[in-house]
Amino acid sequence: MPVYIVRLGSERLDGEGLRIGTVRRPPRGVPKSEFSTQNWYDVWYPNLAPSAETVKMAQQAKTERDWAAFIKQYRAEMATPDNSRTLDLLAALSHQSSFSVGCYCAEEAHCHRSVLRVLLAERGADVR
Repeated sequence: MPVYIVRLGSERLDGEGLRIGTVRRPPRGVPKSEFSTQNWYDVWYPNLAPSAETVKMAQQAKTERDWAAFIKQYRAEMATPDNSRTLDLLAALSHQSSFSVGCYCAEEAHCHRSVLRVLLAERGADVR
């Protein structure tokens, strides 16, 4: 029963389970009552989103060195006690139930969810 890493707003995968939005802001122009039915997310959890400053680093990253700096900064944010415990909890839950975490970015390779995938795997999560 894995954790899936998904693009929010995409069609749900079979068996995906609860979809958790790890984004700073809800989707624009979408009524809160439709977040789930439009495949955005079932639960909003911005705690696992990069800070506004770190998001800017990702958006402005033009080189591999820039992207590496973003990863380093985001990893530091996720290493705080509260975020670290959340990642540990999600990793443990991935062995008991299916759920997904995601972001809006079109390309996972240049999105914080690529780092989330690695962070969860490092904690022993069953990641798909």
